[in-house]
Amino acid sequence: MSDRHRIERPPSRSAHGRVATVPAMPTRPDIYLSADVEADGPIPGPYSMLSFGLAVAGTFDGTSFVPVDPTAHTFYAELRPISDGYNPDALAVSGLDRDRLLREGRDPAEAMNAAAAWIRQVAGDHVPVFVAFPLSFDWLWMYWYFMRYADEGSPFGHSRCIDLKTTYAIKAGVPITQASKVRLPRSLRARRPHTHHALDDAIEQAELAANLLTWDGRSGPPAGGPP
Repeated sequence: MSDRHRIERPPSRSAHGRVATVPAMPTRPDIYLSADVEADGPIPGPYSMLSFGLAVAGTFDGTSFVPVDPTAHTFYAELRPISDGYNPDALAVSGLDRDRLLREGRDPAEAMNAAAAWIRQVAGDHVPVFVAFPLSFDWLWMYWYFMRYADEGSPFGHSRCIDLKTTYAIKAGVPITQASKVRLPRSLRARRPHTHHALDDAIEQAELAANLLTWDGRSGPPAGGPP
């Protein structure tokens, strides 16, 4: 790294009383990717991820979140199941035909490598951050599949993720049990419907993310939102 790109922190005093200069690493802005998963059971391995969708929600430089059109940059894949077990109720939510996916679904390794390459491409000089509401389910599946099948593992590392459910609870000052989607103020909800198609729902969630991340936490409409 050249000197003109180095950011120097104020000198700090070491344990021996000497002044030491600690260089700060230059920071890159984040790019937030909304993710949604449809699966045929509660956990990966015994059950399978059948489809997932990704949509770019916007960028954050540490000060301002800048939303983008969530339909502009998207990725969608339907995968071949990896196990024989499935929960009929979970399968019914997605409406996907498991038998068809056994014949026509993408190979998990091919799909996860393609998704990782797409994420790197759309991220460019930004740092990709995984966004979901709630985070726990979608992150569980995507992280497991990336680590199991993608050649370079997870493009989000092991922890670059944001839970929109927690974001709302903190901003609104409510317990996490009151931070469900049905309790969100109407002004924060996405205009798009929730269809249980992974790409549709990733796009809808990207709109919700923009509303939440530009909201000042007070009542009334969010300060910004998707264009």
